[in-house]
Amino acid sequence: MNILLLNHYAGGVKYGMEFRPYSFAREWVKEGHSVRIVAASYSHLRQRQPEVTGSVTFEELDGIHYCWVKTPSYSGNAARRAVNIFVFLVRLMVFRATIVKGFTPDVVVGSSTYPLDNIVVHAIAKHYHARHVYEVHDLWPMSLIDLGGMSPRHPFVLLMKWAERYAYRTADAVISLLPFAETHMLRHGLGSNKFFCVPNGVDISESGAMDAEVPAQHASLLRSLREQHAFIVGYTGGHAVSNALDSFVMAAMQFRLAPVAFVLVGDGTEKPRLMKMASMLGITNVHFLPPVPRGAVHTLLQGMDALFIGWQNKQIYRFGVSPNKLMDYMLAGKPIIHANCAGNDIVAESGCGISVPPEDPTSIAAAVSALMRMGSDTRDAMGRLGRATVLQHYQNKDLAKLFIDYCAIPTAAVERS
Repeated sequence: MNILLLNHYAGGVKYGMEFRPYSFAREWVKEGHSVRIVAASYSHLRQRQPEVTGSVTFEELDGIHYCWVKTPSYSGNAARRAVNIFVFLVRLMVFRATIVKGFTPDVVVGSSTYPLDNIVVHAIAKHYHARHVYEVHDLWPMSLIDLGGMSPRHPFVLLMKWAERYAYRTADAVISLLPFAETHMLRHGLGSNKFFCVPNGVDISESGAMDAEVPAQHASLLRSLREQHAFIVGYTGGHAVSNALDSFVMAAMQFRLAPVAFVLVGDGTEKPRLMKMASMLGITNVHFLPPVPRGAVHTLLQGMDALFIGWQNKQIYRFGVSPNKLMDYMLAGKPIIHANCAGNDIVAESGCGISVPPEDPTSIAAAVSALMRMGSDTRDAMGRLGRATVLQHYQNKDLAKLFIDYCAIPTAAVERS
């Protein structure tokens, strides 16, 4: 099959996040499919941006054909990001003939966080009699309201609400990372028997390239903490409001006189505020480090005793979560503290850690204390349960096959199933 996938933020090992389109596409190529990924030339998620020579630039990476649509740069979530989105959408429509030149798609996947690109996806799919598949990462505009604090009557929110209904109504199939999102989608225009869940996973084939040394700054801190016999609780990834890191930093206060260190690795809009908060409160056992290359994440996690992931206490999470970070944690074989109220809880289900209420520093601190009392053998056993779960149920090679097998089902068969 010829698979055309539109994802505004798509990246790969050469550029950085977002990795899911690249990882799945690489598996599809191995199975003999031809894949073209269409993405914006600028994304805040990438560590590097592709070089573009015009409005549309083509590049081949590991057998995957990329089409970079030129867009302006931006920072944060201000007006320039909205400009970036709309420039991408306009150029998708204007240059759609160039984008599909020499590539007649059998399946067209709309996979950006926001639903607006499904307008172009549907137009291309209809023209080529291809299947239109909408991949849902987040529930927009609900995320904008619940997590971003935007008014339900904001013009951008109203536009996204219309686009969401349009995408559900016109798509032949919807594939979601969120396991319990179908009820929401059915209320907003999705036809029955069109929902399928394919969560995030890990690429085990990358394991040989995931043992890079961590940067000297990170190695030095971890070594120093080990020499102090500290119990190290780590967090890696984005420092955004949605990561609920305030409670993680506040939990560290309860260990100021104990040999426990909280290490946050990554970057994001919330990082300066979190650092200032820790400084003002005199929390000296919290350490902030810059992000590390993708290949060094696994090595970094091995240097920690336990790992933290948290969510805000928001109703939107009743539809479920599927974070890449959690898959990396479980693959590392470390016990996990999961602060959440989500509809699904892989940590609790697999027994690979301790789940606590979201945004509750006292509960997080209690989980840290419980893990310390367990001893290393018990913690290692927890970690092995997490790794076994990932290897059995969350490998990208298997998830990519589920994804494309569902895409290949004729629409009438989906409606009858």
